[in-house]
Amino acid sequence: MAYERDSQPIPAPEPRWRERLRQYWKLVRADRPIGWLLLLWPTWWGLWAAAKGVPPIWPLLVFSLGVWLTRSAGCVINDYADRWLDPNVERTKSRPLATGAVSGREALAVFAALMLLAFALVLTLNRLTIWMSVVGVLLAASYPYLKRYTYLPQVYLGMAFGWGIPMGFAALTGSVPPVAWVLYLANIFWATAYDTWYAMVDRDDDIRMGAKSTAILFGEMDLVAQGVLYGCMFFALALVGRELQMQYWYWVGLALAAVLVGYEFAIARTRRRDACFRAFLHNNWTGMAIFAGIAADFAFR
Repeated sequence: MAYERDSQPIPAPEPRWRERLRQYWKLVRADRPIGWLLLLWPTWWGLWAAAKGVPPIWPLLVFSLGVWLTRSAGCVINDYADRWLDPNVERTKSRPLATGAVSGREALAVFAALMLLAFALVLTLNRLTIWMSVVGVLLAASYPYLKRYTYLPQVYLGMAFGWGIPMGFAALTGSVPPVAWVLYLANIFWATAYDTWYAMVDRDDDIRMGAKSTAILFGEMDLVAQGVLYGCMFFALALVGRELQMQYWYWVGLALAAVLVGYEFAIARTRRRDACFRAFLHNNWTGMAIFAGIAADFAFR
């Protein structure tokens, strides 16, 4: 007795253009918005502080879209610089450059395209902002290489991620007053802290591969150092609030942010990888709380 096998249709192969777009989408981490949000909040801090309320629509659109473009470009150049490291780290070994799904030449082309689009947007703003954007490009492009030579790449990340603050003041006011630099400093402390949580996830792999980070530098004093960093952030934000004569809602926002930071320490006190990663992700709410305080304070005056 003969039996016929059930015939199963063979799925059509994925078009090459679609497969490349899918790999590029992963390369720029478009499926993981946390990095974009951590860059967006301080940029909006600066824009709202410079405008003393809701900023004009065009600069707001330029900076918001620019945040996405520069963060995506930063992810690409970071993976390009870490080609030697990522295949040996548990969290990063499946990234497109680490697996070879995207070549180094392709990655550089994507990086250049993203930065050119961002620069085209900046060209619609004033001359001071355009010149400052050049510094921003240098910060974003050079940051990934620091982990080979210094234990402080997280500090440099804060400098790159917060550059939208002085640029926002330049775009809206034509100058960068001292309060903008204090707000920028607050972001450097914040970014160093949250990226240290991130570095604590990879600490064992980084030590094995010879990479450097604040998590390795701080060692057993990591939680104490984190407390100092967050404390300095809140002190700088208090100075900003005093200079801008912020009122009730601003301080409520800072108080809420302090509670959220306390929760991060409760999460990460065990120093487990998954706990430190959760603490890192939780900083989105911290940045949002600070922004909400700034926006509400100006809105209800």
